[in-house]
Amino acid sequence: MSSTGCLNLTCRQASRRDFLKVGSLGFLGMDLAHLLAGRAAASPPPAKAQSVILLWLEGGPSQVDTWDPKPNSPFKPISTNVPGIQISELFPKLAARMDKISIIRSMHTRGNDHPQGTHYAITGHEPNPAMSFPSIGSVITRELGPRNAAPPHVLTPMWERSRQYEEYFRSGFLGPDFDPMRIPDPSRPDFQVADLSLPKSLSADAVANRQAFLKVVDRRYRSKVAGAEHANMDAFTAQAMNMILTPAVREAFDLSREPDQLKDAYGRDAVGQSALLARRLVEAGSRFVTAAGFHANSWDTHSLNDKGHKERLCPPLDRTLSALLDDLSDRGLLDSTVVLAMGEFGRTPFVNPDLGRDHWPTCWSLLVGGGGIQGGRVVGASDRDGGQPIDRVVSMGDLFATIYKVLGIDWTKEYMSPIGRPVKIANSLEDATGAPVSELL
Repeated sequence: MSSTGCLNLTCRQASRRDFLKVGSLGFLGMDLAHLLAGRAAASPPPAKAQSVILLWLEGGPSQVDTWDPKPNSPFKPISTNVPGIQISELFPKLAARMDKISIIRSMHTRGNDHPQGTHYAITGHEPNPAMSFPSIGSVITRELGPRNAAPPHVLTPMWERSRQYEEYFRSGFLGPDFDPMRIPDPSRPDFQVADLSLPKSLSADAVANRQAFLKVVDRRYRSKVAGAEHANMDAFTAQAMNMILTPAVREAFDLSREPDQLKDAYGRDAVGQSALLARRLVEAGSRFVTAAGFHANSWDTHSLNDKGHKERLCPPLDRTLSALLDDLSDRGLLDSTVVLAMGEFGRTPFVNPDLGRDHWPTCWSLLVGGGGIQGGRVVGASDRDGGQPIDRVVSMGDLFATIYKVLGIDWTKEYMSPIGRPVKIANSLEDATGAPVSELL
């Protein structure tokens, strides 16, 4: 096995590459193909939603200090533009846009620590050493296939240190075809995406001529070495080449095309610019984009919870999510784009000796809307302290089923794993199949 960057090639494939030796283009195209390959699935049923943006709130926000205000929070509840719905005073911008998004206040999940909680929230399954489960983004990518030559599954920004959590956003046993394309922090001055443009010495016409030559060489090569892997490699290379030669796809990554006023509205940090890039990508055709600007367990407020939420966490979320909802709505994209804002769990209803709140998967809250999911609604309820669900328990499988339904995906589907075990794509509590949350549809 020879390896080049993120691309792994068999000896036979490497020999073929060496045999071709036509400059750097094949090298570039093959590497990009491996990162972004998406196998075209059967056409889904007619659906209103076409894509999903996940604002990943790593670490887990406190439900009682955000979307489910309680007396045990120091932050006052404020009214929203939807009568009867109140949220924390830390979100004045979102309060004015509550009609665009809904709250689930009775999420109940598994996993008391970040690795287990993240795995469960993103796959709907508890970790199993015998199996690597696909993320919801990978399932959606597999079921819907690519669109408009855009990378179907994207994660931005990529984790730059510990990669443990990043693994849970990948495709598991579905294979690397449905892994996310990992993008650097778009808020950095030197932000760029490698391999999305031709070398300066090559024009599109030159590439077309070179491809014609490659076909001639390839026919000769295939007459000597035939293998099943050629079909897949050809499909991946074609998609990569299509991206490289499609100006609209390259432009989707170019944040310089956005006006300064809009960049400011989103925020010039990783949180804001990852969400802005996510909007550009779904507009270009991406299916699932995770905007993970909150990194390094940002919301993991084991100490000074109130200070953390008030000064560094809630203000950027209020700003960025409000800008994203407005931007999608103004462009006519909110009706076709599901917006989901969540972490891996919530926080304890009580405060610890360090004035922090600890992990709490028993009952927590999230926001979801767009793409045919109704805004301005509240699903479920928690007890007085926000620690136990008392009405309409919702599982990750139920949430996944809701999203799959608006995307036109059969949420009852199961995949056969490599170990011969059927795996539900909308796995609920006690291994039941999740059901769409009817109150949101």
